Amino acid sequence: QVQLVESGGGLVQAGGSLRLSCAASGSIFSINRMAWHRQAPGKERELVAGISVRGDTDYADSVKGRFTISRDNTKNTVYLQMNALKPEDTAVYYCQLINFASGHRWDNYWGQGTQVTVSS
Repeated sequence: QVQLVESGGGLVQAGGSLRLSCAASGSIFSINRMAWHRQAPGKERELVAGISVRGDTDYADSVKGRFTISRDNTKNTVYLQMNALKPEDTAVYYCQLINFASGHRWDNYWGQGTQVTVSS
């Protein structure tokens, strides 16, 4: 019903930049939230940044000031601009979509994940 296709991951040196993209297709509800999560080796998955349809954003403290999440509602695409990358940013990054419906019903979808590796 919903597919999330991610791109933009790769290898970059510390201090460099990458931009991740996630294109959503299928049944995208008018009220939804898109977000980026990441999971580093030996660590639990954590929220990196989230964004509403209106463009309201939230960030993990560890990336605030360095990462910027944005979205193009016409294209159903969410982006994550990552600047001043650090080795500790190395992780698999996952795109998330939450569809909200009436009656407090919501559905959660995940992308396949894209590897980001930051070398020191």
